[in-house]
Amino acid sequence: MPKPILNPSQVKNLTESVLSATPKQRPQHMDKLKLDRLLRKTRSKEYMDAIHRLDAGGRVHNREKAEELITTIRNELPEVEIEDVLLGIVAICYLGKPYEVHTLDVAGKILSHYKSGEPLPPLLEPARGIALHGGYDFIEIYVDCFRCVSSIGTVSVIKR
Repeated sequence: MPKPILNPSQVKNLTESVLSATPKQRPQHMDKLKLDRLLRKTRSKEYMDAIHRLDAGGRVHNREKAEELITTIRNELPEVEIEDVLLGIVAICYLGKPYEVHTLDVAGKILSHYKSGEPLPPLLEPARGIALHGGYDFIEIYVDCFRCVSSIGTVSVIKR
């Protein structure tokens, strides 16, 4: 018979210390269900307008506009540590040919415009087809899903 790693008194002490920990001692991670509910809420007009203004700056990589948009996203979802969950945003680019889509890379704080056929970063590329042909204004890319936002701000979720 295998020898137990912990004896019964050690297990009891360990269990009591974990269960008696105060909320301040426990990690402050948001419940997945609550996070999903928050991320599914309808986006505000201000948020939608901020996303639509991305083409106004032309085709230049613009870190200032990217940071401005990330601040808008934080204000839209103040309960969420947005940098921990949102990878980026993909939307149709209205600058005209040869540009097809633009992206916001949240981690790198980079706003980029991509030509037709030019590859997007690997984590954002799967959303390109949805952005171009799905009838949504833009796609928010998360680790586990896409959140597709309609022109009125409603959110549809596509699980990966």
